[in-house]
Formats: sequence, C-alpha cells, structure tokens
Amino acid sequence: MTEPFKQSFGEGEGELFTLHYPKPLPMRLDRWLVSQRSEQSRARIQKFIEAGFVRVNGIEGQAKTALREGDEVQLWVPPPEPLAYLKPQEMALDVLFEDKHLIVLNKPAGLTVHPAPGNKDGTLVNGLLHHCSDLPGISGKLRPGIVHRLDKDTTGCIVVAKTQEALVKLQLQIQKRIASRNYIAIVHGVPEGEAGVIVGAIGRHPKDRKKYAVVNDDSGRYARTHWSLIERLGDYSLLKFKLDTGRTHQIRVHCAHIGHPIIGDPIYSRCKKLPTELPGQALHALQLELNHPVTSLRMSFKAPLPKSLENLMMVLRRRL
Repeated sequence: MTEPFKQSFGEGEGELFTLHYPKPLPMRLDRWLVSQRSEQSRARIQKFIEAGFVRVNGIEGQAKTALREGDEVQLWVPPPEPLAYLKPQEMALDVLFEDKHLIVLNKPAGLTVHPAPGNKDGTLVNGLLHHCSDLPGISGKLRPGIVHRLDKDTTGCIVVAKTQEALVKLQLQIQKRIASRNYIAIVHGVPEGEAGVIVGAIGRHPKDRKKYAVVNDDSGRYARTHWSLIERLGDYSLLKFKLDTGRTHQIRVHCAHIGHPIIGDPIYSRCKKLPTELPGQALHALQLELNHPVTSLRMSFKAPLPKSLENLMMVLRRRL
C-alpha cells in the first residue's frame, strides 16, 4: 500500500470513494470503475490502480481483478499534481464559445498548443492557464484540458475542456467520430476527380525521425482522410478535408503522400517558392461540431479564415 493512499484515510488530500459491486456476473476492476467514475478515463483509472490507489476488500487491486457481487472497492483520487514550470501568461485569445465546461478557440498561426522540451512558455496552454484559473487539475501536467491538437502553424477551431468530465467525454466523441472536424487547405497541383479518401497508416519516417510518413500497417497507426475539391486555382487546388482519425500531421502527410503537398508546408513540401508570404502551411481548421459534454446539445463552430489564407486565394485567383 502506498503512503499517499494511507494518508487519504486521515489528513491526506484527495478524495476517497467507497463503492460496492452489485452484479452477479464478474467484471474487470478497471472497466467497472470507469463505468462508475465517468469523469475519469480508463487509462487514468489504470494508473491509479498501478499506483496502489485502489483496494478490493482491503487488498490492493489489479486492473484485471475480477469483481464479485458484494465486493467493496475503495478508490482514492489524488489531488491534482502541480504543473511544474508551467506559468499563466496573459495573451489575446480569440474565443468562439465558452462556458464552465469547455472553451472553443480560433488558434492563430505560430502558436504552439502545449509546452514541450525546449518550448516551455508562450503556448496556448500558458494563455489558457491565465484565462481559466481551474485548468491545472485537468489531464496531464503539460496538457491540461487539451482534447485535441493543432500543429503550430495550423489555424482554426480547437476545443479545450475545463473539467475532467468534459475532457473524457469530448475525447471519446473524437475517438468515436461523434465530433466532426473539417479543414480546408490549398495544395500543389490538381487531384483527379472531385472527391476521394486517403487511407494510409501513419508512423515515424524511417529515415527522418522528426517527420511522419505513410508506413506499413504494422509500423504505423491507421489513418483515414476524406477530401473534396472546393475550387481549382490554376496549378493549385482548394480542398476540404474531414478526418476519421486524428494522427499527428495527418492531413499534411496524406496530402504529400498522394503528390499534392500543402502550400507552405516546411516539412512535407519540397517547393519552397510561394505565391505569397505565409506564416506556415496553408491549412485551416474551419469547422468543429460536437455534442456538449453535459447537456448533449449539438454545437457547431466556424473559425473565420486568417488573412494570410485570404490573401493567398486572392493572389491565385488573379492569376487565372
């Protein structure tokens, strides 16, 4: 039994829950706890079990422990860990919607979503910590409330949870494709046809570990991207994308894979000559639809195009 768990029965911080298993058929400990504590993800419940924060009839449990009718389960949820070196920083946030459960933002180019080694401040998380005082207790140390990510130079809609319950439910919506994310981008060349689907597992590039690539199924993660043609712009195309999965750099990698990399992509496009100045790849998260994690109301958000993308389209149309 770990020391933090002992302290929870006395002066220790955190919350202690005592539950009783009511079913005649056995069930795994981790699965049942997730069904009882919907604000916690299964991965987090398993971490609590591994840390010794769960007991079954007074004995430390394991994730695979089979519960029997009448078993007493005690779960201690530790207090939020401090966010290490993360500090709140005041910054201008383009808020599309906000309530006490979530916040939806229009992210600008050049803004990293969360801290990483070598990039400890000036991120969206730092700005959110200043804007939302209750974020520190949600999710991981460096990614409080982050439901999904956008690349540093990708603009547009991003949703952030303000409670642990909202985080788990929103992430589940993305996993089950209940939430819908639509992007637009301007790519090199003109794809064949008016629409299509790109399917290809994405993993680390075999020669450049800083990049991702379409790889064999056994060495990558399944990825599926729907695209449709919005407008032909001479030697370029304005495309719309809908994601079935959310892999790192997915749209950028898939576009490069089919021979139509996104304009301005510093990693996946070999063409460095641009029609106009851009802060990064011409990729914008245009629309986000989701069910509110508490009310279940269907909500839709749309982020206006950044000036850089509007200017690029204007330049390309003038050339026609």
